[in-house]
This record gives sequence, structure tokens and C-alpha cells, in this order.
Amino acid sequence: MKKQIGVVLSGCGVYDGSEIHESVLTLLTIDQLGAEAICMAPDVELEEIDHLTGRLTGIKRNVLVESARIARGRIRDIASVKVSDLDAIIFPGGFGAAKNLSNFATNGVDAIIDPEVSRLLRGMAAEKKPIGAICIAPVLIAATLGRDYSPCLTIGTDTDVASAILSTGSRHSSCAVTGSVVDQENKIITTPAYMLAERISEISEGITKTVRALLELTEAK
Repeated sequence: MKKQIGVVLSGCGVYDGSEIHESVLTLLTIDQLGAEAICMAPDVELEEIDHLTGRLTGIKRNVLVESARIARGRIRDIASVKVSDLDAIIFPGGFGAAKNLSNFATNGVDAIIDPEVSRLLRGMAAEKKPIGAICIAPVLIAATLGRDYSPCLTIGTDTDVASAILSTGSRHSSCAVTGSVVDQENKIITTPAYMLAERISEISEGITKTVRALLELTEAK
């Protein structure tokens, strides 16, 4: 049976949702490695940003509905997903991770995580099921699991975000855009992607390494 890998999306577009390049490369690599992606997102409405101008439009969009664009309609409300449904879970980046799945964008080190995201992260960690996070998404892991698990994470070389991660009790390891950081003990893999990258080709290698390590850790006892 194919490994079931949860892919948590946060909308559609880098400024107010999931970063599309990171999301698509994650889905592509999961498929290429013979696993099955289970896409999910929270059913909430949040502000829309015009990706041409970078300004708020004054419109609210549903995160689940917007995420369905990336998932080609095959997506679930995260509230309906159980830890037992998944062999591993991964979070693409994009500001949606810091605005829709949490309020890290406004609250920083005092960020509150979406309760369903927190539920799945805590459940996966408790059962030693692998967790992956890309770009800014490692802040979700830090805020949720930092004090209990002291995970080793990377967001690349951004000292401000690294400092926020350290303040949660997590550890931070600087990493090149083409690399990934594997916390073997906690089965957590992270990669910087567009926290450092300028081009889509730069993020591909790090995401491939991250997804590959995620799947390898599903076999580790």
C-alpha cells in the first residue's frame, strides 16, 4: 500500500497562502517516490492580497477553497483528518503558514497555531511519525513542539526568524537552499526553499531531499 503523506496547504499564492512552486514540487516529489499525497487545509476565511500589487484587496477568501486550486479539487478539511490516516505530514511554505495556519506574521514568538494544525502536529510527534516543513513553515513546528521536543529546524540563515525559533525551546541549524536539516530523533525534516532562493530551480533540490528523507523516516523504527 502506498504511504499516505499529508500535505497541509494554507491557500493559493505566496503572499496570502501556500507558495505554489513549493507546493507543486512537494506534490510532484511525493508522487515520483511512489507515495500518495493527502491534501488538506483549514476551512476558514482570511484576507486576500493582490499578487500583482502586493496590496490587500478588501476581499476575504476561504483557505480550503483556495487550496483546492493547487490540489485540483482533491482536498479535505483538516478537521476531518486523523493522525491514523497518515504515515507522515509536510507543510509547504508561503505567508499562509504564518498568517492562516498561525499568526506568526503578527505575533512572532507569541504565535498561536491553528488548533487543528496543532492537533495533527502534536499527534504525529507523539506517535513518532515524520514531519516535514518548508520555507517559513518550520515556525509552526517550533511554536507547537519546541518546549516539549526541542526539535532541530532550519529556515536557512535569517537571524530574526532563527531567533524566534530558538525562543520556543527549539534549535536552529543554518542551511543552504539546496540542503535540508534532518532531526533523526524527532523525525523532523526542514528546508529553506524561498527563505533563501531566487529561482525555482534552487528550491527543487532541497524539497526533493526533504520529501525523500520524510519517506525514509516512515520506515525507521
